[in-house]
Amino acid sequence: MTVTSDPRLEAESVTVRPLPGFDETVHVLGSKSYTNRYLAIASLSGQETVVDNALLSDDTVYLARAIEMFGHVTCDIDRKAARIRVTPTGRPMRAPSEEMYVGGAGTPLRFLISMAGHAEGTTIINGNARMQERPMGDLLKALPSLGVDAAAVRGNGSPPIRVVGGSFTGGATSLSGAVSSQFTSSLIINALRARTTTEITISDELVSKPYVEMTLAALQEMGVRVDRDGHRRFTVAAGQQARGGTVTVEPDASGMSYFLIAAAVLRSRVVIPGIGSGSHQGDAHLVQALERMGCRAEVTDDSTTLTGGPLRGIDIDMEAMPDVVPSLAVAAAHAEGTTRITNIASLRVKECDRIAAVTTELRKMGIEVEEHADAMYITGGTPVGAEIDTYDDHRIAMTFAIAGLRTEGVVIKDPGCVAKSFPTFWQTLDTLHPALTSTV
Repeated sequence: MTVTSDPRLEAESVTVRPLPGFDETVHVLGSKSYTNRYLAIASLSGQETVVDNALLSDDTVYLARAIEMFGHVTCDIDRKAARIRVTPTGRPMRAPSEEMYVGGAGTPLRFLISMAGHAEGTTIINGNARMQERPMGDLLKALPSLGVDAAAVRGNGSPPIRVVGGSFTGGATSLSGAVSSQFTSSLIINALRARTTTEITISDELVSKPYVEMTLAALQEMGVRVDRDGHRRFTVAAGQQARGGTVTVEPDASGMSYFLIAAAVLRSRVVIPGIGSGSHQGDAHLVQALERMGCRAEVTDDSTTLTGGPLRGIDIDMEAMPDVVPSLAVAAAHAEGTTRITNIASLRVKECDRIAAVTTELRKMGIEVEEHADAMYITGGTPVGAEIDTYDDHRIAMTFAIAGLRTEGVVIKDPGCVAKSFPTFWQTLDTLHPALTSTV
């Protein structure tokens, strides 16, 4: 899908108009998580690689430009074709002279911390104000055992991060998986270029396991073998080389979630092509949650179809698909009874505190929410219109835009924040009806 200019990305706010119903096929952009993974692997492969159907969003472009700063590859971005070509330059990896800035891109920053271990010299990696609050300490503790000197500049475990590189030798290390699965993925991917075999042991329970499965699937597709003992130990043998050529990114399951929820709350039908039963994306399991709530689904090898129906509350552990918790919360607001969403403490350290944000904004809409440290209990009702604060968080903006399809008077502030992961979100929403939104 071509990314074109959309004035709503520059607007102060967008008003979403209700929609009586729809029966549509909706095409969503490529997976942000897979695009980031393919980019990182390609940059370490030593082979020219083309990433097709790439998501070209703030996060992925930050990663591509940051990788180029090491000097060993170029990343040619073709926005019209949704393609990134990663080409080796023949030069060694060297730390850039200027600070590497990635805005609010959490996955890229975590991948880059380990990647900087391969680059001669000292790399400083930083992000926006929220990123400077996000914890990186578990990854920083794991890297020295692999030969990499990495530390928080301010000594608080958060960016800016200083990495003294050229020393990623490999070996054995232990890592906590309790805060973020991205730390595990960062080490596994970057072990590809280590001088010796790398063994990573998870010292406790690994959160968000599907994201590690995506990492392993991407590596396998590109010809890299990772031996494993469940989610406790991962071993990457030295001397492997990822293949070049073309890899194709499947549609983004998180992006799909908004249109599944739209079908659910409007008792409508949506078909999402390109993503089906073989997906490793944990967020694709939102379909099963919506079936439990009363929807009907048909999932084939290469498509997902959902038809909405009367919704009922459920109890659900969403540790494995935290990014679609806000989406399910909107469905819960329209369901009969109470939906108890549990095991979601990781949402406290995302782009914003998503538990607090969803609770606050649903309460503005007249919905009863009981907030816990790692859970939300949402009692369905009849939402009312409200002006929605989005906290510079793309998922809050998109989630509550879908709420506006059912409820009159929903205004989304800072609608441009969707560019972090889904820059054509408003245009894609137009496929349901071209007059759904107006700007202020």
